[in-house]
Amino acid sequence: MYDLGPPFDASVEPGTNVLVSGPPLTGKRALALDILAEGTRRNEGAIVVTTKDNASRVLDDYAERIAYAGKPVAVVDCVTRQQGIGDVRDEERVKYTSSPVDMTGIGIKLSEFLQTFYRERRVERNRIMVHSLSTLLMYSNVQTVFRFLHVFTGRVQSVDGLGLFCIDSTAHDDRTMNTLKQLFDGIVETEEGSRPALRLARD
Repeated sequence: MYDLGPPFDASVEPGTNVLVSGPPLTGKRALALDILAEGTRRNEGAIVVTTKDNASRVLDDYAERIAYAGKPVAVVDCVTRQQGIGDVRDEERVKYTSSPVDMTGIGIKLSEFLQTFYRERRVERNRIMVHSLSTLLMYSNVQTVFRFLHVFTGRVQSVDGLGLFCIDSTAHDDRTMNTLKQLFDGIVETEEGSRPALRLARD
């Protein structure tokens, strides 16, 4: 089981994918990072796929939660190359895709990290976060994003991981939200001024 840590008194089965949904500025990203940090405390792997912030910002924010030197913590950065900031090359902790549109690249880089963690570090439990699906939906239609997520959530399931996927609920119509929700085993809803609420499919 994966313990989600505070504010949830809950744990979920390996292979669970959770949608973290709410309006802007309601703490979705911070909450997902907190759940990943809970795993790092337990020597689990943590992989952040970021389509909004560059890798150094993600790692700085992660360092505020937990010291991760020597731990299996990694970032798939979909932002830096798109912004044309110099010639960035993959390194031990960070791999780059050309842009958030490069969904094939995102999947490949994620798999590379999972293989490295498993083969070289014997890490069998991994928490994976995607921030944010709303960026993917800005660049691609819902069918393309759905197909990508179908494969991505399947990958999380196949490695008995925990997947957390952030989305700005107010940026998309009900049809888009309902289409994507089908792929997830649970949903966390964030609202201004109230505790995040977790609903799992079995509830």
